[in-house]
Amino acid sequence: MTQKPDQCLGEWIDREALAEAMIPLIGQLYRNNNVVTSIYGRGLINRSVIAILKAHRFARHRIADETELSVHDTFQILKTMSEMNLGAASVDLGKLVAKYKDAGNGRSLEQFVREELAEVADKRHAATGHKGTDVVLYGFGRIGRLLARILIEKTGGGDGLRLRAIVVRKGSDNDLVKRASLLRRDSVHGPFDGTITIDEANNTITANGNLIQVIYSNDPASVDYTQYGIENALLVDNTGKWRDAEGLGQHLKCPGVARVVLTAPGKGELKNIVHGINHGDITADDKIISAASCTTNAIVPVLKAVNDQYGIVNGHVETVHSYTNDQNLIDNFHKGSRRGRSAALNMVITETGAATAAAKALPVLKGKLTGNAIRVPTPNVSMAILNLNLEKATSRDEINEYLRQMAMHSDLQKQIDFVNSQEVVSTDFVGSRHAGVVDAEATICNDNRVVLYVWYDNEFGYSCQVVRVMEDMAGVNPPAFPR
Repeated sequence: MTQKPDQCLGEWIDREALAEAMIPLIGQLYRNNNVVTSIYGRGLINRSVIAILKAHRFARHRIADETELSVHDTFQILKTMSEMNLGAASVDLGKLVAKYKDAGNGRSLEQFVREELAEVADKRHAATGHKGTDVVLYGFGRIGRLLARILIEKTGGGDGLRLRAIVVRKGSDNDLVKRASLLRRDSVHGPFDGTITIDEANNTITANGNLIQVIYSNDPASVDYTQYGIENALLVDNTGKWRDAEGLGQHLKCPGVARVVLTAPGKGELKNIVHGINHGDITADDKIISAASCTTNAIVPVLKAVNDQYGIVNGHVETVHSYTNDQNLIDNFHKGSRRGRSAALNMVITETGAATAAAKALPVLKGKLTGNAIRVPTPNVSMAILNLNLEKATSRDEINEYLRQMAMHSDLQKQIDFVNSQEVVSTDFVGSRHAGVVDAEATICNDNRVVLYVWYDNEFGYSCQVVRVMEDMAGVNPPAFPR
């Protein structure tokens, strides 16, 4: 039946009102209970009415009959959750609705939600002895500033990771002003979502209530963090200058630092962790961990999914990667091959260790992959092309549907996303929180040979993976629902 204009507008206003009523519930659950809500991976915290409604619309890509997710259902779930005195949790409202439709078994939506979340019911402010983990960012470049944004966004009630300090080399007399400005404004990722103030007398930046000490130092082993009230901190080295246990171990000599995360591939015996794949290998005895590279994080989850289902005989990984600060803006001397040529004017062939590094996170791939990279004149978002020979034959539709299901319902749903559109381009993936996004329309399949195209935000998506590793190391990764 054709809708009339007044009816169409009236339904929109009704949905707007419900989304508006959801906002305080989402905020209260987050700040008072440390409950993070989302819809098929799209976060709802601090979102506008329109953003919430767009998340509901987006959900049709994840629902079998492609119907739009009902705001009435998600509002009822939030209302029930707000009455349950919940402990810390991560709750996907879209997936809860889908599970209710499949397994409600005659229960009301309220009954279903109460039973589904019974594990964390009445657990608010449970005596865990945890008062948050201090975080220090050593280096404040592209990844450092994005980590800061994510950590500030996830502060909640202060029970998780708390950004306490950044350490940099002083660049100028107005260094603090410039550092704050770079956090506030970003040419790729847009403006900071919140307020930022600086105190030049005390060298601090306050961002959304987070008091961040700016420490100037040229020596990783010389800072006494305890003089700033920082204890047992998790330090994240974003410089890439030191990549082995000896170099990164300098941080552990500093009072106040307990553990170190490297945002680059580690050398020697360091564990290279890709969250979702081998984060279970992290133990309490591990003082230094590598979060591998952006490309390794993008490809390994997809490779694991494919290998589990079809088996990988061998393959080649070609990375089409945005240029980085390591390259020259215009032609000039560079110690690396080809990287001295202008990044803004050329495609530049260069090496990548991602294929080899993949085997560190997923040993079953050892010796099976080769890899190379092409740097291209875009500032962010890259693509990995996985050319694989499989043990089992498959079809384009079959492997696409399998990866779609992995993106929705598997343990890799935070790592793998899936898109099925002939119109997407690289800028559409700026801000993606997944490690990689499978482009279904680009998939090529011929018997047991398949070519997969995986987009990834090599800055923000990777930073989200780093934060997941940090949460595991700090023991502040809450249970996720639905189970």
